[in-house]
Amino acid sequence: MLFDIFRPHIKTEDEIYLEFIERRIAEFRHSAKFKEMLAGERYYEGRHDILRRERTAIGEGGKPVVVENVPNNRIADNQYKKLVRQKVDYLVGKPIVFHSGDAAYDVLLKKIFGKKFLRLFRAVAEDSLNCGLGFVYVYADENGKLCFQRFKPYEVIPGWADEEHTKLDYLIRLYEIIFCEGKKNRIVTKVELYEKGGIRFFELKNGRLIPEKRADYLTDGERGYNFEEIPVAVFRYNDKEIPLLRDVRSLQDALNTVLSNFQNGMEEDARNTILVIRNYDGEDLGEFRRNLAVYGAVKVRTVDGTDGGVETLNIEVNAENYKVVAELLKKALIENGRGFDASVLKSGGSPNRMNIQSIFSDIDLDANGMENEYRAGFEQLLYFVDIYLENAGYGSFNGDVDVIFNRDMLIDESGIIEDCVKSQGLISVETIVKNHPWVNDVEKELEALKGNV
Repeated sequence: MLFDIFRPHIKTEDEIYLEFIERRIAEFRHSAKFKEMLAGERYYEGRHDILRRERTAIGEGGKPVVVENVPNNRIADNQYKKLVRQKVDYLVGKPIVFHSGDAAYDVLLKKIFGKKFLRLFRAVAEDSLNCGLGFVYVYADENGKLCFQRFKPYEVIPGWADEEHTKLDYLIRLYEIIFCEGKKNRIVTKVELYEKGGIRFFELKNGRLIPEKRADYLTDGERGYNFEEIPVAVFRYNDKEIPLLRDVRSLQDALNTVLSNFQNGMEEDARNTILVIRNYDGEDLGEFRRNLAVYGAVKVRTVDGTDGGVETLNIEVNAENYKVVAELLKKALIENGRGFDASVLKSGGSPNRMNIQSIFSDIDLDANGMENEYRAGFEQLLYFVDIYLENAGYGSFNGDVDVIFNRDMLIDESGIIEDCVKSQGLISVETIVKNHPWVNDVEKELEALKGNV
């Protein structure tokens, strides 16, 4: 009818839902959490706030003005990255062991979570520290092989089904693609919406979602399959999803400032001894700085016109003060970041087991919390792995797996070997072999022992 054009458009449930997704995207991009994630990545890469610092002085009206003709060093001593790498290397530097009690299941898991997955998971662990949480997407490639993909946290907006953030209701992923068009590049923002019914693909234009296509999570010829859960596992640094940078950013910035100021002071100290020549001439500030740098002399004229003379002015930059402050800041960084001071290990000779445990106590306690969160993430992963194994014909498994992280701690080998020798006859050979510092593959070692009997 002609008058139909004047009737108001009644939005469908899906249109209302997509408008909600658009609002979530806009809110996320302007949120403090998003900025904190980007800051974590930026600091890890060494792009600290000190690199944007300007030297200022008090100008007219008491307002600060940028000063261009003075040293402005921007030194970033990236202790934050050192903390992140310590934690990642400590917890996931060695292969993760999966033990279910089913030998066939363990072999399959060892193959699935092999070296390629360990490399991916190291990046996910770094994400959890830099951004508070990391994401692993589970999918099957064109050949039907199970694969894993890391989603960058600052590209992901999770829609939680519960307040504890243990179950996903939906997940939004947005990222940019650069297209080359002649001499210019065009940036296109893509959006992927992960739901229980599959994936929906969009292009984001002026804050609005433009639909492109749909896809199923799994396909078998022309038939598609989807999971009852969103096939994305979440690995959190802690239960509050607080990134590591929040605990140490002010200390890292202070350390950078101290080192930069010390270098500025060294460069500004053109000469250790300056000659002050009284009642011979006055000079403007430009000439003052030139004469100070070239001749090491300052000419001044007194008000009362007394006799001239020459005096010396000694200037010192007390390096010891800067050194003490820098060391205090580094120590505070390690304590607040729950890391360990490797210099203690280097200067302490051959530390015994008690000293080692004391040095690693903070990082060990933090690793306990990380282990709990990571095991919850692996429980989510194993749910989809079991579905894949059953559909691929490998058998039906219940996912009851003990995930063991082999922490990379400095150990007192001689003490542990001595304890292993003393434990023979008291505990099983398998337990002794598992705890021996020279054993990497327990099963192979047990087989070798049987062959020697």
